[in-house]
Amino acid sequence: MKKKPIDAETLLRAKKLGYSDRQIAEMLGTTESQVRDLRKKLNVVPVFKTVDTCAAEFEAETPYHFSTYEDENEAVRSGKKKVVILGSGPNRIGQGIEFDYCCVHGVMAAREEGYEAIMVNCNPETVSTDYDTADKLYFEPLTFEDVMNVIEVEKPVGVIVSFGGQTPLKLAKPLEEAGVKLLGTSSEGIDIAEDRKRFGELLRRLKIPHPEFGTAYSVTEAVDVASLIGYPVLVRPSYVLGGRAMEICYNEGSLRHYMQTAADISPDKPVLIDRFLEDAFEFDVDAVADGEDVVIGAIMEHIEEAGIHSGDSAAVIPPYMITEKCLQELKDYTTMLARSLKVIGLINIQFAMKDDVVYVIEVNPRASRTVPFVSKSIGLPLAKIAAKVMLGKKLKDLDVSPVNGNFKHIAIKEAVFPFNRFTRVKVFLGPEMRSTGEVMGIDSNFGAAYAKSQAAAGNPLPTAGTVLFSVNDNDKNKSTVDIARDFIGLGFKVIATEGTSKFFDANGIANERVFKVSEGRPNIVDFIKNGNIQFIVNTPFGEEARYDEFAIGWAAIEHKVSFATTLSAASAAVKAIRSLQAGQLSVRPIQGFHKSV
Repeated sequence: MKKKPIDAETLLRAKKLGYSDRQIAEMLGTTESQVRDLRKKLNVVPVFKTVDTCAAEFEAETPYHFSTYEDENEAVRSGKKKVVILGSGPNRIGQGIEFDYCCVHGVMAAREEGYEAIMVNCNPETVSTDYDTADKLYFEPLTFEDVMNVIEVEKPVGVIVSFGGQTPLKLAKPLEEAGVKLLGTSSEGIDIAEDRKRFGELLRRLKIPHPEFGTAYSVTEAVDVASLIGYPVLVRPSYVLGGRAMEICYNEGSLRHYMQTAADISPDKPVLIDRFLEDAFEFDVDAVADGEDVVIGAIMEHIEEAGIHSGDSAAVIPPYMITEKCLQELKDYTTMLARSLKVIGLINIQFAMKDDVVYVIEVNPRASRTVPFVSKSIGLPLAKIAAKVMLGKKLKDLDVSPVNGNFKHIAIKEAVFPFNRFTRVKVFLGPEMRSTGEVMGIDSNFGAAYAKSQAAAGNPLPTAGTVLFSVNDNDKNKSTVDIARDFIGLGFKVIATEGTSKFFDANGIANERVFKVSEGRPNIVDFIKNGNIQFIVNTPFGEEARYDEFAIGWAAIEHKVSFATTLSAASAAVKAIRSLQAGQLSVRPIQGFHKSV
């Protein structure tokens, strides 16, 4: 039965009650754009009311607006040329202050270039929504309907969607289809980077290595793809934020469970399946491109293994364990991808390195959560530079040249986790982001910088005591022996679980054996609870090992014992403890480090 057309009075009442165009479209069996067209035809449009930020005591200098369906519109459009910047929306794990930082720098850049900067965001806990940040603030949801309402009132020269993370980025295509000019990378470039099939074709054309991958629209397709590329596989929905609903599946059973319970599959949202490179090193690159030139801000090396979300990994500038050949490949691939995607503005690329081969994992032609860290490390405001590039400037005009790692200090980003507030949650890190913040340590040497980052994150490293080792078979190698020897050289006692203890015995490392949780008492957890362990080196490998890790992790978090889950993190801890014992930590203004760039 054909549904009766809606009249202006009913439509206005629905809007006053808070129904969105999308909800009304669903009820009418039509599309959001058709409802929007009908609203405009019937003159059912919102007005904007002004919040008096000075409570009538003084004249408010920054208009602060919200939309409603009433009579009088209080948003007065000025005659200046305008730029609309879309914020990150509600704060959540995976997006927040890092993108807010970029939005604020975008506002500053627009103002410096003579534009009226208009901010659209709905999160009161941000600097971008402070009443004195932008020239004009619209406190609105980040939906197509609400953003278009602002655009139709203000008529800006363009909109910046790439500073607020994934939320505004999803609006790129519908906004462009509605005739809105996007400043920066086009929706086409964004879509190529997001669409796994198109992105794979681009990588093959450029002859850039990448892990094997596939897409699936059903459980059967997912099983077929995984059997073709081999386990373990990294699975995730397309267009996700903060690694939400990402998982590593080690066998067909866990993949089927994921597809049946975790995945939201639709024709336009397939599940992405990638070969997971276990035991690889991971790198992040942040760069600015103007369509021709590409300037790399920094190359960061993750201390944690590949497969852990970049927002949860400690990252080091400059990279400290990479060959010159691989470093050059990282730079070359970054330039090739930025030019091929016609990036104008910021681009973030994630790489993995295994067996001296560099693989591209992911490309994000937008602001990344590492932009503030990189900018503060190198003394170059990347987001502000990118905003000016989006507004038509060239990197040459701005006199911006590559840093190329020519600085004499080490900067380390460390994630902050809420585990101590949530008892009995899974503490092992994976592809889904768990951190709720990050801190930075900076110094002239690696050990001191890492020690500062751990102290800032609330995980101060011990300078004496006992270290527990429980490493997987792949990590029973010279590196583990050297780390254990270093700890003993620093005055620590070493204890180990059975397999690791036998390995240490065979390599002349003095140690004492301790039971795993299932082997008897007193076991690892008892030792931690009794204060007999000051640091833990526990490197899981494979599904079972990851589950075994949780018992140790819970006890360590509850009793504030620092731990490392990779050999590279353990090695970093050794260097930091050596610096702490030598009393090498000092305080210095960050600007002092920038002078060495």
